[in-house]
Amino acid sequence: MTIDKQENGGGGSRIVFRLDPGSGVPTYLQLVHQVEHALRLGYLALGDQLPKVKDVVAGLAINPNTVLKAYRELEHKGLAVGRPGQGTFVSGTLGAPPPGDHDRLREELADWMGRAHGSGLDTDAIAALFGDVLHSFGTAGPAAARR
Repeated sequence: MTIDKQENGGGGSRIVFRLDPGSGVPTYLQLVHQVEHALRLGYLALGDQLPKVKDVVAGLAINPNTVLKAYRELEHKGLAVGRPGQGTFVSGTLGAPPPGDHDRLREELADWMGRAHGSGLDTDAIAALFGDVLHSFGTAGPAAARR
């Protein structure tokens, strides 16, 4: 999944949605996942405005009801709130690390990926290795991820 982060120069949203038609994930869930991802990465914060429904519809050529369903799901999860006539705004978080920690971790991960690439791994091999370690970490904890 990719998220386009854009600087908020006085209005509008801080993210731009992208769709992957071959993912098998319903369109509305792709939008929900992208907002959750942006919250985890610190691209969105409390009070930030999500893209307006009409802008998403125009940019992605999808049905307005799809966007509304995604925004309702975000409201149900406590992550967004709609304000009539104004738009939809972030109202909850997913516990992202402090910005300084996030930046440091990102740099360390980029360094690791550079070493992996330097060792001869291509992008797909790096993604496979990262996914394997992440899966092990998620199911059995840090010790299992180090195997």
